[in-house]
This record gives sequence, C-alpha cells and structure tokens, in this order.
Amino acid sequence: MRAMAGGLTALLRQLHATERLAPDALAALQGHRLDLLTAHLATHSTHFRARLREAGLHREELLAPGGLQRLPVLPRRSLQNATDLFCETLPDGHGPTYETKTSGSTGEPVVIRRTALNGMDWMATTMRDHLWQRRDFRQPFCSIRANFTGLSASKDWGPPATWLFKTGPSLGIPVTTDLERQIALIREFQPRYLLIYPSNLAALMSRGIQLPSIRQVVTIAETLSPQLRDEAVFTFGAIADTYSSQEFGTIAIQCPDAPLYHLMAENLIVEVLNGDGSPCRDGETGRVVATDLRNFATPLVRYEIGDLAQVGPPCPCGRGLPTLRRIVGRERNLILMPDGTRHWPVVGFCYFREIAPVMQYQFIQDGRETLELRLVTERPLTTQEERGLESRVQKTMGFPFAVRFTYFQERIPAAANGKFEEFICRVAA
Repeated sequence: MRAMAGGLTALLRQLHATERLAPDALAALQGHRLDLLTAHLATHSTHFRARLREAGLHREELLAPGGLQRLPVLPRRSLQNATDLFCETLPDGHGPTYETKTSGSTGEPVVIRRTALNGMDWMATTMRDHLWQRRDFRQPFCSIRANFTGLSASKDWGPPATWLFKTGPSLGIPVTTDLERQIALIREFQPRYLLIYPSNLAALMSRGIQLPSIRQVVTIAETLSPQLRDEAVFTFGAIADTYSSQEFGTIAIQCPDAPLYHLMAENLIVEVLNGDGSPCRDGETGRVVATDLRNFATPLVRYEIGDLAQVGPPCPCGRGLPTLRRIVGRERNLILMPDGTRHWPVVGFCYFREIAPVMQYQFIQDGRETLELRLVTERPLTTQEERGLESRVQKTMGFPFAVRFTYFQERIPAAANGKFEEFICRVAA
C-alpha cells in the first residue's frame, strides 16, 4: 500500500503542475508522449503498422503539426474485427495488463487491454476530481452502481482515497435495488456525497424525496441533461459530473469553478470532429475521437468512442486544460428522420408532466416513422393522456410519428452494464 500511495502522490503532483500549463506547453507534453507511444506501437503492434501503411504514413509524420489528423479515424467496428491488435511487449513500469469489456449496450462490445499504469492514471484522475471538488474525506460517501452484486458497507471510502487520507464510511447499493429501498438506505446512512447514474437520480427525484444530508451529487456513466442538472442543484445544492469510459478511464472532469468540463489532456488527445472530419470550434457539437497516450498495450489512436460532445472555450478558472461545454450523448441517440437525415431528438419531455403523471420515459425508434414510448407512470394513463403525449412528441419532433406505448411498473430496465439512454435508434440509416 505504501508503494501505491507513493506512486499516486507522484502522479498527483505531476497533474497539479501540468493542469495550468499554457496551450503550447501542454501541446509539447502531448507531442512527447505521442512520440513515445507511436514508437512503441510501430514496433510491437501489427495492427498499428498496418494502419500506417494503409494511410501511406510513416510514424514520424504523426508528430508534425496536424500530422495525427492524417491518420484515418478508427471506428468501433474496425476495433472489433482487428487481429494482432495487442502489444505483447510493454516498457518497464507499464504492466501487468488486464482486459476490460465495454459498451455491450450499443450492441457492439469490444475488448480492450489496459495496463497497470492506466489503472494508476485512473486512480490519479479520480483523486483529482475529489480534490478539485473540495470533498471532505471524513464524511460518509454512498454509491449506487451496476458493479455491486449486493449491499456493501465499509468503514472507509476504499482506494484510492484511503491510500492518502483517513476517510469516513461508505455504502455501496446495487443499481437494481428497488427505488423505495434505495431511499430508505440513503436516509439511514445519511451520506454527504451520493454517486449515482443520471437515470437513477431522475427516478429518485421523481418521488419528490427529501435527503437533507446530501451536499453534493456525483454523476457518472450516462449523459447528464441540463434540466436534470438544474433540478439536482436546486434540490441538493451541488452536482458534479464526470465523463469517462472503460476504454480510456477518466476523459473529462467538471470544473469546480465554471460550467465546463476539463479534458484530461495529459493522458489523452481528445478531438471533437464535424461530419467532414474537421475540428469543431467553440460551441459546435461533433463526434468524440480520442488517443490514449498512456496505453502501450492496445493502440487506441484516433479511436471513435461513439459519443457526441460540444466544444468549450478556455476556462476562466485558469486551468489550461481544454474544455467541453457538455457531453451530448451517443451517436445512436440521434433520431433518423423519414427523409434520411439524423439529428439530436427533441422529444418535448419538459411538457410530459403537464400532460400526464410520467415518472420515467424512454424512446426506442424501431422504424422510419414509428416510435415506442416506454413509460413508468404514477397511475394508468387515460386514452386522452396518451393522445396528448403522442401529439406533443409529434409536434416537437416535427413529424407525425406513430407512437406505441409500453408500460413498466417500477422502472424501465437499463442495459446490462447499468447504463440507461433516453433515446435509442435501432434503425439503420
């Protein structure tokens, strides 16, 4: 444990020093790490060498200004089908490796090898988040997550916090726990901090509950909508969101001093791209493409995650790390219109409670002109209420979609990995 604490402390010191670098100094750090990474991959990854060859590039050309952008983006499907993907040889201090499977909810699961160094980086950025948000480690911390198989009570928060600090107790609640039971457990435990998926948070808040012990909600894994953020701030006083993935670990952390997300640019090169592949500007929304500068086991170079994000400006907090204004969601959350165009769906959910007692909703697009609206309601809806919801959806979406209603008793089930998406398109373009 002492060695782990020492390594984590060293990484945190590095992050503290680099988070306020000027843009050119940060770019120089990324360039140095990209040089080390690509030199290793070009030697030890058959898959990466093939990508360079197919693009007509030499490894050194990636290091020139704009050179990395000359390498075609790596889609998820290509990663799935790749052979000879992993590097069997690692530099000293990077191993051992472990495998992680991710994004089964998209229907396109992939297997990634990450290294012990990746794991320590994730620990360090987790601690960066705790420290940025000025959390009091002595207070109780409650987590509601998919990876708990049963109720888990502990006298401390667990790693990485306990490697560096004396902490208060923690409670882990499986996300599959009945909502009323979740509320009872939270009230009994009286946590200061609650880590939760946005969909679970929305379900709890739909009960109109009062949880006065909570001073900050921490959201992970799913897209946090602006409306839910505002409601959580009004109810609990503060909310902090983190953008992460199993492939890359922590991607961005909410700034504690401004309404922006800071990218973890010391470890990742994150690009947000328009449809033509050009970089998005401040305020524009595009596809997220990332390069892991620290994973020497799996060549995640210009890998398209499948998410959409909005680019942000330089942050007034003084940190030099690039920003995102918001994480919009996944590409499969885009609606496919009958004319073949795709865009972010505006479903009119803010009006649902004015029409009917809707507690939770989810849209599944299963045809060019058809939608399934899944609902959890306080009571059975009348035919008039159903027609009112259908009319609102058609009006805000700008097309008379045929809406089919499906009802659930307690909650709409999440995917196997615990994630929940409000809109899912199952129609091929």
